[in-house]
Amino acid sequence: MPELPEMETYKALLSTLIGGQKITNVVIGREKSINVPVDKFTMEVANQTVKTINRRAKYLIFQLQNGSCLLLHLMLGGWMFFGKEEDKPDRTIQVKLSFGDQHLFFIGLRLGYLHILSPEMVKEEFEKLGPEPINPQFTFNAFQQLMEKRKGAIKTALINQEVMAGIGNGYSDEILWHAELRPDKKIQEFDNQQLTRLYNSIQFILKRGINQGGYMDNPLYKGDGRTGGYQFFVHDREGEECSRCHAPIVKEEMSSRKTYFCPNCQH
Repeated sequence: MPELPEMETYKALLSTLIGGQKITNVVIGREKSINVPVDKFTMEVANQTVKTINRRAKYLIFQLQNGSCLLLHLMLGGWMFFGKEEDKPDRTIQVKLSFGDQHLFFIGLRLGYLHILSPEMVKEEFEKLGPEPINPQFTFNAFQQLMEKRKGAIKTALINQEVMAGIGNGYSDEILWHAELRPDKKIQEFDNQQLTRLYNSIQFILKRGINQGGYMDNPLYKGDGRTGGYQFFVHDREGEECSRCHAPIVKEEMSSRKTYFCPNCQH
């Protein structure tokens, strides 16, 4: 599932590709991927200019000229491709937004969605989300206060969107590996040094993910050299050598999630 670095990469690239551009046509291939009847969605979206594209947590918000917003959550398996009809992947397209002879294809939206909402409705959607971990206002003191209110395993807290927004299963493993902390360590057992290390690792891993274009395998457009440059340290690497201590990486299930870590140097 795309997480904060992937969605931040999409935001940056799409702002350049379609920011300020008019949506000339709309094609809906799967009605369940949108939240209103096809005719209504098309009427509200077609011929509208994309004013801005913003990210919140794992969402993208496309603000349209008429004030409406398109709220995108890719969920598991969702991705996008921008280009001409002849360049599109050989995959089922759930939604297509056209910009002249170029199109933004939404692919794999079986669990994900593209909803048209008012700004007020978008705000309601985000009410329960926690703070953005890479926001400059999210200082160590703010993080410390947040953790003081939590109990249980740190892995569970990191993927809880009401605690912090945007971190998912993949980057939580990476953060904990970088901080040299076990994913099942109880938050109440952390000393100040460990908490500081964790905060710094959150900043380092997420910013590294953004700088390297996230981990998505599929390019956003033909010739895209930015998307998918991030290589995991531990996530999805069961049995491989830890790059820090060379012990084998293990996989365990925690909070119903596959969790990868190095039992030797995460302690």
